[in-house]
Amino acid sequence: QVQLVESGGGLVQAGGSLRLSCAASERTASRYALGWFRQAPGKEREFVAAVIWTAGTTYYADSVKGRFTVSRDNAPNTAYLQMNSLRPEDTAIYYCAAQDPPQESKVRSLQGYNYWGQGTQVTVSS
Repeated sequence: QVQLVESGGGLVQAGGSLRLSCAASERTASRYALGWFRQAPGKEREFVAAVIWTAGTTYYADSVKGRFTVSRDNAPNTAYLQMNSLRPEDTAIYYCAAQDPPQESKVRSLQGYNYWGQGTQVTVSS
């Protein structure tokens, strides 16, 4: 059972930056796909970005492409979401999730992920 813990959320002004972290409890998390999703009040949870851990292949939602960057670090078994040029519409709870085994065709799908973190709040003020 993989445990994922997000951190790094907070309050930031529009145009600012935040970096979210997702720490995985197991070293074998390096074989997974790691995805970032977000859920705004009254909206469904949506895909933001993902990385195939071993290959480093990345995927992004159109709404964040060019502003957000997903990455991973084998030591200390942590994935990151660097968020730049933040907008008020980026306000949401951000979740990381792990997909084992990684399936490129499912990295954008909520149903494709086996494990989820508890989420971290990101609030962007205008």
